[in-house]
Amino acid sequence: MNTRTHTCGELTLSNVDESVSLNGWVNAVRFHGQVVFVDLRDRYGKTQIVFNSDDYNGDFEQVKKLSMEDVLSISGDVRDRDKSSVNSDMHTGEVEVYVTTMEILNYADPLPFVISDRNSAEEDLRLKYRYLELRTEELQENIKMRHNTYQAVRNYLSKNNFIEVETPVLMKSTPEGARDYLVPSRIHHGKFYALPQSPQVYKQILMISGYDRYFQIVKCFRDEDLRADRQPEFTQIDIEMSFINEDIIYKEAENLTRSVFKSVRNIDLPNPFPKLTWIDAMKKYGSDKPDTRFELFLRDIKSITDQSEFNTFKSVESVNAIIVPGGSAYSRKIIDEYTDFVKKYDAKGLAWMKVVDGKFDGGISKFFSDDLQKEIIVSEKAKDDDIIFVIGDKRNIVLNALGALRVKIAKDMKLIDKNVYHPVWVTDFPMFEFDDNSNRYVARHHPFTAPAINTIDELDSDPLSIKSCGYDLTINGYEVAGGSIRNHDPELQSKIFELLGMDQNEISDRFGFLIDALKYGTPPHGGIAFGFDRLVMLLAKTNNIRDVIAFPKTTSAASLMDQSPNSVSKDQLEELNISILPKND
Repeated sequence: MNTRTHTCGELTLSNVDESVSLNGWVNAVRFHGQVVFVDLRDRYGKTQIVFNSDDYNGDFEQVKKLSMEDVLSISGDVRDRDKSSVNSDMHTGEVEVYVTTMEILNYADPLPFVISDRNSAEEDLRLKYRYLELRTEELQENIKMRHNTYQAVRNYLSKNNFIEVETPVLMKSTPEGARDYLVPSRIHHGKFYALPQSPQVYKQILMISGYDRYFQIVKCFRDEDLRADRQPEFTQIDIEMSFINEDIIYKEAENLTRSVFKSVRNIDLPNPFPKLTWIDAMKKYGSDKPDTRFELFLRDIKSITDQSEFNTFKSVESVNAIIVPGGSAYSRKIIDEYTDFVKKYDAKGLAWMKVVDGKFDGGISKFFSDDLQKEIIVSEKAKDDDIIFVIGDKRNIVLNALGALRVKIAKDMKLIDKNVYHPVWVTDFPMFEFDDNSNRYVARHHPFTAPAINTIDELDSDPLSIKSCGYDLTINGYEVAGGSIRNHDPELQSKIFELLGMDQNEISDRFGFLIDALKYGTPPHGGIAFGFDRLVMLLAKTNNIRDVIAFPKTTSAASLMDQSPNSVSKDQLEELNISILPKND
């Protein structure tokens, strides 16, 4: 093998007449009689190399047998291309290398899909051969962007007095809302470690220990149902600070985000980021992760529909609408498709009315008097050729269903500029919500979040009315980061655990070490955690985090490449004193 003198993305006209050596993969091969053109590729780029039977010193018959993804080591002379053959799409497109010697380092079997075109195969096949998909230009650029994002984060935080501290991967099970991944202990019979859902408890203890500005780019694990923007193992930018308030955290998080976007993509984000309360986000966008790049706002029309003859809406908790400009052109087929879509969000149906010549037409319009029609048109500023979609149901169903529908319609109508980034803070989340299944209060963020009130007594009166000191940073409809001011008072923290249904024995067993630590001079502190994979996903302008992770899992938490998770031997189980019970379907 020749030691390479240059990469495949490096050569320019300045290298003409030089003798060079390149190593890489056959990206494309074109046969023209006694001349063979090959695009040789590595992660730096591509170079056209030329095998001319008159110049080549090796076996030309071997050259004729080259195929895609064969690995080559070549030496030759750099020449400039004819102006008619210059490839402006390649950095090296003005030159080519006339090969004098070649060594085939390895042959490639016939490929399961075309590497130059990811769309030539379904995702499951590409994930099975992930090592091939990772050779594609798109994924190589994404992985480079991930690396650059790592560096940008570390550079910013290190320059601003944050110290990176590693926290344990094997820890005590302290459930934070999702299921833990458990690891059995061979030495301690019948006991388990948990893989961290986050370093939450450890970073709070670091604040107690005097490390007032901490960060870590850390792997986290959650055994939960997956989506395109979730993985069972994911990476988090974890940040915690002492002697701060929400405004300081907003400022630091915004500065970090602006620095990353500027460094990685040369994108300028606003300063400061806008803020929305949780209640306003839900009312206006139907989501606590609002995509603010387009309008299609939700409108509360319950007071008007109660005056109509559409009795179905009179008995429901909430009635909201969205008005779609130009939507009167929608066919019944499209309306039916949207109706089926909202049913996925537990809506019973989707009512509609078109605006034609200043009046309602079709759908439920017959249930509205002329005066009510005018009232809606005036108050909601509806125009001719609009369509009004309406859902009436429980408040959370109405908001969730219409919130999802506005995003779908915006995508269908191409209302979203993919080159625009709209960050927004969502604040003033409810501290608790009530879970009917478990018949108890649950924390909206996590149990370590401080309430917006500072007296324990007020927690007893109406827990559902209490706002938290929690906040989320969303960009383009994705939650990019979330955090809160923490409880630094042991009595308050114990009280919140009690409200969540834990008795003193459970509190002591699960979190006694934290309660004890809080008693030894804990400073006020808070922090935020960025979903690193999701952040890179946005920077890469894709909507699937699997596109920015080298070896991701599927939505069923499996790796198709190495077939994990897999069974283990009987001996391994016996060593851990574990037996596999039949599955209960």
